[in-house]
Amino acid sequence: MNFFQKEIQLKAQSRGFHLITDAVLQAIPEIKSIKIGQMQVFIKHTSASLTINENADYTVRTDFESHFNKMIPENAAYYQHTYEGPDDMPAHIKASVLGASVEMPITNGKLNLGIWQGIYLCEHRNYGGSRNLIITAYGV
Repeated sequence: MNFFQKEIQLKAQSRGFHLITDAVLQAIPEIKSIKIGQMQVFIKHTSASLTINENADYTVRTDFESHFNKMIPENAAYYQHTYEGPDDMPAHIKASVLGASVEMPITNGKLNLGIWQGIYLCEHRNYGGSRNLIITAYGV
């Protein structure tokens, strides 16, 4: 079994849901040598997250942002963790709801995603800054 691991830094993104599949694949070309395996992408932050979803229609990403903002609002009266701004505590909650990692199969040197699936960086802060990812691929 072969293991490959890379850490990459994504440039700062605006608040919202951003496709990063291409950036991830460019960072770890070694998956081409894996016939059967898995790839995990982990984000090293508590106010951004990762998910897999629709990669074709950008309005899906806009709708995700709108829905999460209604579901987890800013300035809730019961938030105690407020010293980093009104978007910080909701960002932590959103990141926990979506999660810090995604895992997907590798088949014949390629990610075995559905035709309309892509990896999203979910930026939950207004000014979150660059984000660091650990990409681990393994298999035979």
